[in-house]
Amino acid sequence: MKKTMYKDRPKEDLVKALGERCEALRKLRFGSTGSKTRNVKGRASMRKDIARIMTELSSLSRSELNKVK
Repeated sequence: MKKTMYKDRPKEDLVKALGERCEALRKLRFGSTGSKTRNVKGRASMRKDIARIMTELSSLSRSELNKVK
């Protein structure tokens, strides 16, 4: 997913998507221990998606803190 797809989503959806991506990355990482991986770029793109979600979550939390002050 691109950054713009995470921009307009509510915080609850982002947290849920983060959990799903982390679980999928874990399965991808440990599921391929004894075999060759078919999609080498899959892990990198999954990590980038996780980073995008975490970045959006941190910007949301910063904006909430600024609204309180």
